[in-house]
Amino acid sequence: MTSISGDDRQEQEQALIALIDHRSKEVHHLRTRFNYYKSQLEEAEKRLGETERKLEHLRSRGNAVPSTKVSENGVKVKEERRSCSPPIKTSQHSRNGKNEQKPQLVIPAVNPKLSVPMKMEETDNKSMPTYGKNIVKEKVNRISREQEGSETQSRGTKRKFELREHKDLIQMVCSSSSPRIINCHTSNHIPSQHKRKLRSLALCPTNDQLFVTSALDGFVNLWQINAKGDRSSASLLSTAECASTKQRRWPEDIAWHPHGGSLFAVYSADGGDSQISVLNLNKPKEKKRVTFFEDKPHVKGIVNSIMFMPWEDVCFITGGSDHAVVQWTEKNGEDSWKPKVLHRSMHSSAVMGVAGMQQKQMVVSVGADKRIIGFDLQTGRADYKHQIESKCMSVLPNPCDFNLFMVQTSTPERQLRLFDIRLRRTEIHEFGWKQESSESQSALINQAWSPDGYHLTSGSADPMIHIFDIRFNSNKPSQSIKAHQKRVFKAAWHHSLPLLISISSDLNIGIHKVV
Repeated sequence: MTSISGDDRQEQEQALIALIDHRSKEVHHLRTRFNYYKSQLEEAEKRLGETERKLEHLRSRGNAVPSTKVSENGVKVKEERRSCSPPIKTSQHSRNGKNEQKPQLVIPAVNPKLSVPMKMEETDNKSMPTYGKNIVKEKVNRISREQEGSETQSRGTKRKFELREHKDLIQMVCSSSSPRIINCHTSNHIPSQHKRKLRSLALCPTNDQLFVTSALDGFVNLWQINAKGDRSSASLLSTAECASTKQRRWPEDIAWHPHGGSLFAVYSADGGDSQISVLNLNKPKEKKRVTFFEDKPHVKGIVNSIMFMPWEDVCFITGGSDHAVVQWTEKNGEDSWKPKVLHRSMHSSAVMGVAGMQQKQMVVSVGADKRIIGFDLQTGRADYKHQIESKCMSVLPNPCDFNLFMVQTSTPERQLRLFDIRLRRTEIHEFGWKQESSESQSALINQAWSPDGYHLTSGSADPMIHIFDIRFNSNKPSQSIKAHQKRVFKAAWHHSLPLLISISSDLNIGIHKVV
């Protein structure tokens, strides 16, 4: 038997040590995946049990509940948020004692071959992710509620308001030493068709195939997602010019109406310019679709933010550089909105972001004065007040935990802060990233929650999409994806498809498939 020299023994020992290290990591990885799929199995079993109980409950009601109409594209839900419904029909209003029906808004259904795309003013421009499982549950719950409690909508009645399910996610914050990684397999970049830098991105709340982009050129582009195969894309359906009437300013921020039939944009209060516009997608092509509000409650500066509230009575909130937070409510039977200043003195500087809490009628506003204000509409006073050490640039409630909300700040490496609306002057956790290109923090860098409420995405002054897992007990991103050639303004999670959609100052739209 040949003896092994000292050098050979040392080489073999080092090789075995390296192999042990590799296989230890492999075992750790597989154990982590095992625990993950075990938890997913438990959740799936729980959802299955809930669905079976709802089916028993539905059958026990006999013929008292009318069945919903089912087509090839699935269950038809009228004016329901984030549904894959066929063409939307808006409610009718009574004018001068006569019922007058608005023209129907026709938008692409799930199967584009069976649909007629929605038109705006035309120009010459020629495997499920983690959060997807919770989307299925949300849609099943929504359909069940529709079957259990809805009646056929009659003329003049309001839409069925969607009661969302509250989940306690705050207890999960910082509960894991390792993040849940989201794999970005393929990305597709398409030209935005805008001539100047993009400003906003918004997904349609009633049709999962549609989203809009706006830019400094004053145009709003409507897009349809083509999610076929491994490489998803988007097609430009139409373009509308939405520049303000006097100063020809671009939309500073945009928001879909909850019914999906119109888009609202905010501008500036300087020079007597128009502050709010509505792009009405229900009007026929030959009529003027972009109208501007006559009311101008903001007194100066830019109107920075607009957001519809998650309540049954439809209204939206605007926040401006004049320190004001304004509520807009629709007048009965009219295509006009009435403004009401909620407060103008609670902020000492520009209001940068506004949002509504789901569980109560509370408007949260954040400002450059470093203040976070929660204004209770029922009592007419601030029920939540907090001040931090840096400027606040935006606020975004969690879609699942109604007590959890995120605030974007101007502090490098601590840009994102998590708060519980029930706790005064208490920060739950903070996240951030180090910018390579600049230390300045832009209010144009927007965040988005994943539909299951566990992940946050953020744009960056760098060409990166940063992803944060709230369960990860770290202040750094759980992962970062190089998505564009220049700064990323926003990366929005699709409501039901395994996609991230991003916009960038490189004038491209990114369609990223994630699993």
